[in-house]
Amino acid sequence: MDVPTMRNALTRIRTAMDDWQTPLVDAMAASGDDPYRILIATLLSLRTRDEITALVSDALFARAATPHAILALPVEELREIIRPVGFYNNKTDSIREVSRLLLEQHEGRVPDELDELLRLPGVGRKTANLVVTAGYGKPGICVDTHVHRISNRFGFVETKNPDKTEMALREKLPPDLWMEINMLLVSLGQTICHPTSPKCSICPVNDLCERVGVTRSR
Repeated sequence: MDVPTMRNALTRIRTAMDDWQTPLVDAMAASGDDPYRILIATLLSLRTRDEITALVSDALFARAATPHAILALPVEELREIIRPVGFYNNKTDSIREVSRLLLEQHEGRVPDELDELLRLPGVGRKTANLVVTAGYGKPGICVDTHVHRISNRFGFVETKNPDKTEMALREKLPPDLWMEINMLLVSLGQTICHPTSPKCSICPVNDLCERVGVTRSR
């Protein structure tokens, strides 16, 4: 898949998305949620479905929605609130440590630079890029498993892991498509382009996709 074809594919997905559920963090950004809530929701979302993350985030932010409030929350209460998400014990520690460092080193403000975000515990490139793009509206390419899988399945890149996919997309993808590629491909991945047996028969880009690695589809 070349760049014009990729642009065409993303345009089609953008149109089809009207009938799909918007990924949680993109919905939060659209509703004006602040970068701290976006950061915490993204940390909660790792290895967890959006439906669960949304419920847990709402419950947590109803109780504590700032670094000060998180640290004032008893550890066991925080742990119990986020228990439905995957790896909740590790995430409890990360959320508290991130909140502490934000207060100690950044006056409670979430950094808007990738390098600063990557210094926070539990924050990898996916999370950092999502905070930069969804939290601050700055250019970045957030690559999760959906973006990595589908970019390769399209035949647009040929990479072995999400970090290499991000670098390849930064080189090849026009900058005006950087900020929305995550939202579009995550939506496609959650709805149609599943890891195994994707629903190619109803995919809006089935005639453009090279279907690299697809051995079975519906």
